[in-house]
Amino acid sequence: MNTRTRTPLDRRTFLRSAGSCLALPLLEAMLPNGARAASSPQTVPRMGTFYFGTGMNMREFFPEGTGRDAELSRILAPLEKHRGHFTALSGTWLEKGGGHGGAYPFATSVEIGAKQTVSPDQLAAELHGRHTRFPSLQLSVKRGTGFGSQALATISWNRQGVPLAAENDPKALFDRLFRPTDAAQKAEQGHEFRQRGSVLDAVLGDAKQLAGKLGQADREQLDQYFSSVREVERGLEREIDWADREKPEPDLHGYGNYERAISPEGNGKFIYDDYAKLMYDLIALAFQTDSTRVVSYVVRTELAGGVYPEFGVSKGYHELSHHGNDPKNLEDLAKVDTIYMRHWDHFLTRLASIKEGDGSLLDHTMLGFSSGMGIGHSKTRLPTVLSGGSGLGIKHSTHAQLAENTPLSSLWQTMVEKMGVEVGDRFQDSTGPIAEVLA
Repeated sequence: MNTRTRTPLDRRTFLRSAGSCLALPLLEAMLPNGARAASSPQTVPRMGTFYFGTGMNMREFFPEGTGRDAELSRILAPLEKHRGHFTALSGTWLEKGGGHGGAYPFATSVEIGAKQTVSPDQLAAELHGRHTRFPSLQLSVKRGTGFGSQALATISWNRQGVPLAAENDPKALFDRLFRPTDAAQKAEQGHEFRQRGSVLDAVLGDAKQLAGKLGQADREQLDQYFSSVREVERGLEREIDWADREKPEPDLHGYGNYERAISPEGNGKFIYDDYAKLMYDLIALAFQTDSTRVVSYVVRTELAGGVYPEFGVSKGYHELSHHGNDPKNLEDLAKVDTIYMRHWDHFLTRLASIKEGDGSLLDHTMLGFSSGMGIGHSKTRLPTVLSGGSGLGIKHSTHAQLAENTPLSSLWQTMVEKMGVEVGDRFQDSTGPIAEVLA
């Protein structure tokens, strides 16, 4: 066959057997002819932003020295085998951060109580979401948004400054991503689509009649309302478009049991170690099946929670963070932070185990985590790490010392630009992409 004229295999080709379907990985035959001829197959980029509420024990977080051979700290020691695939970034800060409202400016640089703006994950979702079933996924240890409280449950904001609700139940997330829709569900879904469409038509019709009777300020507010309704419309159109397309059926060999998964709001059988691995594995599966290319995850909220019985410490994370220089409190903080980094190791290991193109899924995925505060509830010296993305033009050096008070938004700008998003001359309060991690 003449490969110069061959039609590329559709990215959403499935293997079908016994009424089920298995999503194929990204194959060379799925690439355009020009890409197939290149030495390295092209792959799609992914990104994830992760929030660890109430900071970390910064006295035991950053590596000793800088560069690739920097000696890992106690907290980051679980990541040793991923050396070359992550960089701890000293010097980041949030001008509007610190205290317990740090989740609000985390992804937008906009302080709590002020009108929010679009978050970086949603900028990437606008570009890449047209190709995937879900433009983005919002995950959290707490369901909903938590908007108005300091324990914000999401770090994703749309262009209207509206927080996007997060899901914390691994089973619900798995069903949404991969559970096939039966005939009865499809019929109910079709009825729901028609109802929602009728409601949207009626709302827009009434609002347009009202517009001519309003003053300038009210018309501007109504325009914002129209934008929100149009966003709902686009979401409905997307659901209709994808309703008849089969969901992928991932290979779950070596993964946990999502049928028996327990959410943090479940009963006393909840074990955080199991939960963390299920949630991180779901992100890996969503990326692998190209169900989405953009994820945000509030791993730990402010104030409440953050510590579980199996951690073996006597106080909650927030109480520990008010350590008063007590050695026991500081020891327990470091112990808890190290447990969270063991879960991060699991996540990176999972992504690295999935072959894709000329490397792994980790090579084509950028993951940035930090917090709204450092130790002592400060807005400086944040626990910031960038992982993955070596195949996207990211280079790693284990530990990079940035200029003092480098805005956290510079990390987000680095990531969204590598996702192919053009941010223009100004991105939040960023001073520009972080040169230290650019190949």
